[in-house]
Amino acid sequence: MTGQPSAPTAPRPAIRLPAPAPGWAEPADVVVVGSGVAGLTAALRCAAAGLRTVVVTKARLDDGSTRWAQGGIAAALGEGDTPEQHLDDTLVAGAGLCDADAVRLLVTEGPDAVRRLIDTGAVFDKADAAGTIALTREGGHHRRRIAHAGGDATGAEISRALVEAVRARSIRTVENALVLDLLTDAEGRTAGVTLHVMGEGRHDGVGAIHAPAVVLATGGMGQVFSATTNPAVSTGDGVALALRAGAEVSDLEFVQFHPTVLFLGADAEGQQPLVSEAVRGEGAYLVDADGTRFMVGQHELAELAPRDIVAKAITRRMLEQDAEHMYLDGRHFGAEMWAERFPTILAACRAHGIDPVTEPIPVAPAAHYASGGIRTDRSGRTTLPGLYACGETACTGVHGANRLASNSLLEGLVYAERIAEAIVAAHPAGAPAPVPAEPARTETIPLLAPEQRFAIQRAMTRGAGVLRSEASLAEAAEALSALRAQAGDATAEGAPAEAKPAEPGVESWEATNLLCVARVLVDSARRRTETRGCHWREDHPDRDDTHWRRHLVTRLNQDRTLSVHTTDGAGLPATVPAGETP
Repeated sequence: MTGQPSAPTAPRPAIRLPAPAPGWAEPADVVVVGSGVAGLTAALRCAAAGLRTVVVTKARLDDGSTRWAQGGIAAALGEGDTPEQHLDDTLVAGAGLCDADAVRLLVTEGPDAVRRLIDTGAVFDKADAAGTIALTREGGHHRRRIAHAGGDATGAEISRALVEAVRARSIRTVENALVLDLLTDAEGRTAGVTLHVMGEGRHDGVGAIHAPAVVLATGGMGQVFSATTNPAVSTGDGVALALRAGAEVSDLEFVQFHPTVLFLGADAEGQQPLVSEAVRGEGAYLVDADGTRFMVGQHELAELAPRDIVAKAITRRMLEQDAEHMYLDGRHFGAEMWAERFPTILAACRAHGIDPVTEPIPVAPAAHYASGGIRTDRSGRTTLPGLYACGETACTGVHGANRLASNSLLEGLVYAERIAEAIVAAHPAGAPAPVPAEPARTETIPLLAPEQRFAIQRAMTRGAGVLRSEASLAEAAEALSALRAQAGDATAEGAPAEAKPAEPGVESWEATNLLCVARVLVDSARRRTETRGCHWREDHPDRDDTHWRRHLVTRLNQDRTLSVHTTDGAGLPATVPAGETP
């Protein structure tokens, strides 16, 4: 990595969500926010080192994005495969913006991290009686290196194993809790978080956990769009919290749209069923209504090209034919293969009246994965001392402009382990809990009414989806600005006649978080005047390495305007906060 550390030298006035004062508090050495592969792995490693560890999760322990992962986890586990080959495929998919050192760390440490996951209790599908792990192939991979479980239920199996391990260690967990804001001490170091328990935990209402280390593993922000593969809890809470606290985020414009999501109608909203890339990896192919395989000739890997290329090809074909979707044809698999290899997808399709055994599956792209997020170094440290991030909410530099299929679970696994190592080194077990300092001045961000969540999603889907242009992005920015003006003011121009002042609560906090991350995404997408990876500008259709082989880094100013700068190159700058050892 290049550049100098960029951390605030003094505590800045707090920007927080409007919320009641904490009515309870408890101490910890580390609080982990999120219960996917990244959060639970970090928690298990910290607890094993003797740290008082608390896991906070927005729903139940097994309700995060990890549970929905179908395809598998990528690692160089197969005969003839090497980390170097995995690195090459990752760099190609990342379209020139991967941090090569971060990727090399991922692919080198990945195989052993997967083996430790197996030791934790995860059971992967076997290829033979000797217990060899079965491997499949997905888009962008030149080798079969995707380990899977339950056919197409890999995430569910990983989640099961990690949840059981957390419960076996009796790690303290707070379920059904939305984390609100970061607490800091008098020097501006992390001192814990505030959170709202939604009536089903040990504590009800707003409370606090005081800890010198906070790990944000809150998953994605797919709910910023109308149609997504993300669960309802994926509202960008971690990124929004980090922005309010003064941390830097990067690359939010690079939202990956999964090419093959079950098409449920043009007006379908919320979480949509995913049709895993592994289906194409096993030989299914994309066709239009006439049965023509339109990916042939567009890329050497045809249907197994990187996801951005496939999503763009599907979208182009839809535009050319004025169609709402394309088709994924796997009829040649036969009933037995569908039932054994893809039971989850088969059941989801049949639940919606489609039988993949006898008919092609209607598919269209939908928001899937955020390649950007809270900027970190290779130990998961952000620009704020004591604040760490991993998994989809982080930007480690691994994914660049487009995540390689099935690298997400691996990134969460590898970087969570590195975060635990960094925390154990920096924060000894049993130290007195830090004392949060009340900032000299606190700014509360205006709340958005819950129903405005849908207005954000519609504006983002129209203006910042797979196809973008200055005109569409400007329209989205204008819509978001109008929503900002209405936030906290039912009398503002353009506010609905029936609008009421938003009250503090989960739905208002979520809508406000979505607006925050949507603003940064649109701002970055407008600035990046090129097409690269999963960022596709119709008005700038070419990749521009001369001007844009670099990252956009954003901070939220005290007046809630955005401060943006570009890096010197594809490597992310150092993030180690002042006073901490690299």
